[in-house]
Order: sequence, then C-alpha cells, then structure tokens
Amino acid sequence: MKAEEKIVGEGVKFERIRRITGYLVGTTDRFNNAKKAEEHDRVKHKFTDKK
Repeated sequence: MKAEEKIVGEGVKFERIRRITGYLVGTTDRFNNAKKAEEHDRVKHKFTDKK
C-alpha cells in the first residue's frame, strides 16, 4: 500500500454496530420491549481468531 493511500474507515471510533430489525444501531437503549425481546432471543454468533 502506498503511503498516501488511506484505508476506508481508518480513524473512525466505534464499539459495536448491530443490524437489528433492519436498522443499524450501536445501542439498544431506545428500543421498545418487543425489540429488546427480539434481540435477546436471537442466536448469538461469536467470532474467534484461531491463528
């Protein structure tokens, strides 16, 4: 990579982005009880780095 090239998203700070019920969200604090229940009931997939 050349020194003048930048990586897309470089320098952008975020903790987590989730796609729930069609919306990209960082937190669920504004969700109603039904959406919170849907998120709670979903299967959680975890990524493990096996190097």
